[in-house]
Amino acid sequence: MIKKWQIYETDSQKVQELIDKYNLNLLLATILVNRNILETENLDKFLKPTRNDFHDPFLMPDMEIAVERILKAIENKEKIIIYGDYDADGITSITVLKSFFKDIGVDVFSYIPNRLEEGYGLNKPAVKKIVDDKYNLMITVDCGISAIEEIDYANSLGIETIVTDHHEVGEKLPNALAIVDAKRKDNMYPCRDLAGVGVVFKLIQALSIKLNLKEESYLKYLDIVCIGTISDIVPLVDENRVIAKLGLMLVNQTKNLGLKSLLMSSGYKKIDSTTISFGVAPRINACGRMGHAEEALKLFLSNNLNEVQELTKKLNDYNVKRQDIEKRIYEEAVKQIEERNLNKNNTIIVAGENWHHGVIGIVASKITEMYFKPSILLCNEGDESKGSGRSIPGFDLHDALMKCLDHIEKFGGHSMAIGITIKKSELEQFSQSLENVAKEEHTEEIVPIVQIDAKISLSDINKEMVESLNQLEPFGEGNKMPIFVIKNLKIDSIRALTEGKHLKLTLREGNNMVNAIGFNMGSLAEEYKIGDKIDVAGMLEINSFNGVDSVQINLKDIMKSI
Repeated sequence: MIKKWQIYETDSQKVQELIDKYNLNLLLATILVNRNILETENLDKFLKPTRNDFHDPFLMPDMEIAVERILKAIENKEKIIIYGDYDADGITSITVLKSFFKDIGVDVFSYIPNRLEEGYGLNKPAVKKIVDDKYNLMITVDCGISAIEEIDYANSLGIETIVTDHHEVGEKLPNALAIVDAKRKDNMYPCRDLAGVGVVFKLIQALSIKLNLKEESYLKYLDIVCIGTISDIVPLVDENRVIAKLGLMLVNQTKNLGLKSLLMSSGYKKIDSTTISFGVAPRINACGRMGHAEEALKLFLSNNLNEVQELTKKLNDYNVKRQDIEKRIYEEAVKQIEERNLNKNNTIIVAGENWHHGVIGIVASKITEMYFKPSILLCNEGDESKGSGRSIPGFDLHDALMKCLDHIEKFGGHSMAIGITIKKSELEQFSQSLENVAKEEHTEEIVPIVQIDAKISLSDINKEMVESLNQLEPFGEGNKMPIFVIKNLKIDSIRALTEGKHLKLTLREGNNMVNAIGFNMGSLAEEYKIGDKIDVAGMLEINSFNGVDSVQINLKDIMKSI
């Protein structure tokens, strides 16, 4: 697949000013200038945030109302229930809020809808059960902003609702007592992109202020808040970066037995954003995907070592099962695509039998990444097909589906990801309709872009310089791991690894040599040979092998030198 390399045009004068003022090395200063960090954030706050860098929680919409109602409920000994989501953001949100209440001597309960039976968000049968169980106040976390009918129903049954959420707001707000969501149109809060657990963190910060508690009463939960924030792939800038940066420090010395156990079982030696994204988050999310979200919540709330060890094993088992199901669906989808030549289309739509609802979205992401085309995967159930879709930058999938409504039962989502239900009898017409929209928008002309932070030479690189990039951690959405271009490197050795899946190279520039690894790039071992001159785009990392540290390039793309 041909990719376009987009390299920043560096302002050398600004780079030098940064080097002189802050005593930074060339590589770090170049990245900070190219990413306009100084234009959007204070450099000290970006590199070394402190507890003083959190915004005032009472700037959030309805925060004062929410806090006063919660304090009244506590004073009157009312029954409080937290209604959450089944993903890592939702699980950590419930963990933080429930633990905070427990610490101030208040017992609250929680409800997580089963993904496979109830789906996302509030539903009327769950609300009815909560009312029947005599709860007076319901606090939603990581959901609720779109629950117009469900909250009206709750109101009609006499239970009050406080919504805390971070999702986009529709044309109409639910008729809740308070709606704490920084994406409201009347929002004055400086950081709009908090995760659901970030909004909960602001709520317990506000409650702590009102109760005259020490800062530690809410700051001690930053390890769990950090897990949910990184897992939910929100932009790691502004307050999210403060949460993630300070939170990772706490994760390294966490007192939460469940988190500690999960970290140990993940196999990662270093605790950073990568460990959270690929070691911790998938294990938590696997519980929700497989219909066992309560197990993950129990893990984070438990103080019993034996129970924690049993629950950790369960989470690992669910994750392995999720991986097996994902692999099967992926292989079946790819087989369909290749046999029917769907990769020649502008869009890819495939349907299968017994495809797991909790996993289908991950496979759609992989299909989109593999073919770089908008894709929708559907599971056939009776006369309906339900599934998930993922898009590519430059094609708004939500807008496209709005033009295909004649063939859709229901759908929701945003430009890059959707959930959808259609009649099986409409599948062919729907597929053609979406294909026509994509052709009209010329999606075949969209090419993947590799955003390059800087062009460097091998002679520029050393271990200390690569390690200095850790100051940019935590990496994630809005603060990607830096990618560099090195040109005119000679291939000294090249081979495929893991049955042809990955690519291993030794590259030379004069007397300087470096190893490079290309994951899922093994097929290129047939296209290049020893002695070829190539340009590479990739990330710099330290590879530790047999006690020896060496710089390695983690490849994103390669091409022959011109």
